[in-house]
Amino acid sequence: ESTPPLRLAVVCCNNQNRSMEVHRVLSKRGFSVRSFGTGTVVRLPGPVPDKPNIYDFRTTYDQMYHDLLRKDRHLYTQNGVLHMLERNKRIKPRPERFQSCRDEFDLIITCEERVYDQVVEDMHSREQVTCQPVHVINVDIEDNPEEATVGAFLICKLCQCLQRTADMENDIDGVLLEFEAKSGKTFLHTVCFY
Repeated sequence: ESTPPLRLAVVCCNNQNRSMEVHRVLSKRGFSVRSFGTGTVVRLPGPVPDKPNIYDFRTTYDQMYHDLLRKDRHLYTQNGVLHMLERNKRIKPRPERFQSCRDEFDLIITCEERVYDQVVEDMHSREQVTCQPVHVINVDIEDNPEEATVGAFLICKLCQCLQRTADMENDIDGVLLEFEAKSGKTFLHTVCFY
């Protein structure tokens, strides 16, 4: 008998690069997946490192795209931001903030330790209602397009393994150890409850 599909959430800071590439790869593989950011605002690279473009989470990817096109088509084509926004708007209309979402997931994957801490902190601050467990796993991915692609495939393989286990609660630690050995990465892992 087949296990029900895992409900997955992927979280990075801005819901732009890493979580969206993972979202793209997982949904292509048939997973039920949503992606989020944990920031208070959405930051995209600007003309210089200390001048990012800042948007509200309610701003659509399309609006960001046209704003940057107007500001400096050449710069934002060169640095890949317009290409990334084009991909994003094919996946969903706008970035979403994790702290505003009340849906339940079986597995939440974060892309950096700071985001993992923010997700766990948010889960702990919520009132427990159903006591449904959710596994939170951190897979460190450097915030650039190349690493996002590599990280997305690693996370996809991990999700495929977990989807195939008959008993995720008992098998998850073994699966993570195996993946740590194969990838040379260390994965943080904890269980929270809804």
